[in-house]
Amino acid sequence: MAKENTSSFNRIDGITLLLYFMLVAIGLLSVFSVEYRSADPNLFAMSKGFMKQFMFFGVAIFVGVIIFFTDSKFFSSFAYLFYAIGIFLLIITIFLGKDVKGSHSWLGVGGIAFQPGEVSKIFTALALSKFLSSPDTNFKTLKHRLIGTGLALLPCAIIILQDETGLALVYFSFFLVMYREGLPNIVMIIAISIIVLTLASLLIDKAILLYIILGLTLIAAYFIRHALKRDMGVRIILIGIFSICILFSQVAVPFVFTHVMKGYQVDRIYSMIGREVPEDYQSKTTEGGKKKSGNASDYNVTQSKIAIGSGGLLGKGFLNGTSTKNDFVPEQNTDFIFCAVGEQFGFVGSLILIGIYVSLLFRIMFLAERQRSAFSRIYGYCVASIFFFHFAINLSMTIGLAPVIGITLPLLSYGGSSLLSFSILLFILLRLDVDRQAMIR
Repeated sequence: MAKENTSSFNRIDGITLLLYFMLVAIGLLSVFSVEYRSADPNLFAMSKGFMKQFMFFGVAIFVGVIIFFTDSKFFSSFAYLFYAIGIFLLIITIFLGKDVKGSHSWLGVGGIAFQPGEVSKIFTALALSKFLSSPDTNFKTLKHRLIGTGLALLPCAIIILQDETGLALVYFSFFLVMYREGLPNIVMIIAISIIVLTLASLLIDKAILLYIILGLTLIAAYFIRHALKRDMGVRIILIGIFSICILFSQVAVPFVFTHVMKGYQVDRIYSMIGREVPEDYQSKTTEGGKKKSGNASDYNVTQSKIAIGSGGLLGKGFLNGTSTKNDFVPEQNTDFIFCAVGEQFGFVGSLILIGIYVSLLFRIMFLAERQRSAFSRIYGYCVASIFFFHFAINLSMTIGLAPVIGITLPLLSYGGSSLLSFSILLFILLRLDVDRQAMIR
């Protein structure tokens, strides 16, 4: 048994593990640089975020060792049970959770607080992999596509009830996995169309947008005029698409922005697109009947851009970041940790960090593709999708290309729940990869 365990450790993918340690090390240094004050006598006190993060890393390594000593079939065998536990934790968080920074998504156990939504990402990845790899699943049927969608979006819906929109959106990354496994192109086309139509509804006057939609419909009708004459079904589809676009842009989007979304969410979206909040939506962003002079997300992004831009080509040097040392960037050790890298190590350092992330993403996909088990392959793509979503949105957030929605940078941002969840996601994949020769569905 000892020889078998040693052999398993020898088969761990060293490149992935190296990239993991590099990102964690950069994260620890970044958190340290954010908290560093030369006159602070308690620089390495256990109350410091840096030391807490180091302890979280130690816990992650301990859990990783346990994972590597676990039979790889354990993860597929108990995938649905884990998923049920995750849903249970999410539900009880609604009633027993703690309020932290405007969200009700934290659960306290003893003196330790964690986000069940972070843990549920792992459980959802396992459950979705189990379902899609099952011999009884035919993902070409509508029934099984709806079940897969339900598995991915049920945790998302519960997390939204906890006012944790950013974390909830991460669960949409599982659609990339389902697309890889056979979700039809029309689903992606509809998703992209919804995004484009939403942005158009925010950027273009309602009346003008109405004429644009009508004009595009007439142009489409001209090009398919022969099919329109022959087939009543084509006419119904064209009229249906036109009606849906009108209702979505003229009714659905305004309703969501005035009755569903919260003021800070409206602020963030309009800040991202560089527009003032329209008068129709200003009631969502006022206090005591007076319009706010600004919004927090706009300030955060502005300070983030200043910090990253001030780094120049090579940066100001480690521990020499002005914005970092003076706390100009809010949440700079969590959501905006990339600012610490950009300011201290400049464009070159930022490019190297992005290169490490991209290398890790490609390596994860490489591991996924070389699996002989459908479960392991699908799980690998779940891991890649989650990492990609966090990485892309967080970086876009810090430079103003995406709204500030509280998504962490994988393995860099401060937080035990985040670090542990990403570490466990990766370690399970590495464990499955060790046994890829033995696991044939």
